[in-house]
Amino acid sequence: MEPLVSQFWRDYLNTLPAGQSRPEAPAGVFAFGDSKELADELAALVREGLKTATCSAVWTYEENQKPIPQKGELSIVIDGTGNPVAVIETVQIFLAPFNEVTERFAWEEGEGDRSLAYWRQAHRNFFGRQRFRDRTFDEQMPLVCERFRVLHVTSGR
Repeated sequence: MEPLVSQFWRDYLNTLPAGQSRPEAPAGVFAFGDSKELADELAALVREGLKTATCSAVWTYEENQKPIPQKGELSIVIDGTGNPVAVIETVQIFLAPFNEVTERFAWEEGEGDRSLAYWRQAHRNFFGRQRFRDRTFDEQMPLVCERFRVLHVTSGR
């Protein structure tokens, strides 16, 4: 873990009450999106409390042979330059086809005008840029949908 991220994790652990369990390390450290600009934008939405959900292609986990996030895991969200922004806790995971994502979930993702129409267009573009071994985006593409809560944030910029 990068020194800034490690210090941020220690700072978070120091906010916990005495006697509360303290994980040694976060389950993950990641940026949302696929560019520095998008990572910065989405990290700011997390910091502001507007973004409390995210989704990924099931195929990404399969191809990278990585486990799907689990309820209760803690992760650190970083911005586009790798600076820590927030500690989040996964509170719900479910699988859904792209075309069955709900208006509520789109709202919780916190992007754009928070509408389902905006969410679909933005995510069609995002998943259309992704490269999968032998598949391409389609409306039934399986997604890992995650709801999270923010436990700790940086003071902002």
